Amino acid sequence: MKSWSKEIEINAPIERIWELFNGSLEDMQKIMPQVVDNQPITITDDMVGSMYLQKYKEGKRIMEYNVETLAYLDSSNEKKVKVGFTIAEMFEITAQYELVKLDDHKTHFKYTTTNRPLKWFIKLFLLFSSDKVVIQFVERVKKVAESESS
Repeated sequence: MKSWSKEIEINAPIERIWELFNGSLEDMQKIMPQVVDNQPITITDDMVGSMYLQKYKEGKRIMEYNVETLAYLDSSNEKKVKVGFTIAEMFEITAQYELVKLDDHKTHFKYTTTNRPLKWFIKLFLLFSSDKVVIQFVERVKKVAESESS
C-alpha cells in the first residue's frame, strides 16, 4: 500500500471549504471535475457507513463505484471526512480531507490518500508513482476556495 499526504493553509473560511467536500455535486465538481455523479444510496445518522454511487469520467470512459464514508466530523473548528472505494477491482483507495479553523478567514487543510493494489502486477506501477496528483489537488482546493471567498 502507498500513502501520500499534503498540507496547506487556505485563506478562506472553514465552512466555505467544507462545502466543496460536503455540499452539492456542483460544489464537488469545482475541485473534482471528473466526478460526473454522486448519488446517495444509504445515509446514516452520523454519516459513518453512508454509501454513495459515484460516477467518474476518465477520458471517454465513465467508471462507476460505491464510495463509503469511513470517518466523519463536522464541528465549528474542525471538519473531517474519510471515504473509501474500489476502482475496477484493481485498487482499494481511501481519501481523507481534514480542515482546522485557524481564524475566521484562514483554514489548515490536510489531504491524505492511500492506494492499495489488489493485483500483484499493479504493485510495480505504484513503485514509480509520485505525489504530483496530490499536490495538484491540494493546490486546486486552495485556488477554488480562495477565489470564491474574495
